[in-house]
Amino acid sequence: MALGVQPLGLKTNVTLRIEKDSDGRTTTLRLIGRMRREHIEELKAQIETGGASVALDLNEVSLVDLDVIRFLATCQTEGISLVHCSRYINNWITKERFRGQ
Repeated sequence: MALGVQPLGLKTNVTLRIEKDSDGRTTTLRLIGRMRREHIEELKAQIETGGASVALDLNEVSLVDLDVIRFLATCQTEGISLVHCSRYINNWITKERFRGQ
């Protein structure tokens, strides 16, 4: 299942595609494209319907902003797995965690 998310009311080329897959135990949300703050609410909704075990596959994420980094850090804290997370994004998440302490 693929969902395209585009901010309402904004004329922009910034697009995030979300593909949902489940093996019966874990729901994987594959994120493709550029993820910005305006995509977070839709992703939260997808996570809520994903069941007890959710993983975010970041392999094809090409761009994130600070709000997304903070959201991803919260996801990890809540037990959501981040798979195929680039070193750059992972390091940024770690830096934001230390700033928040």
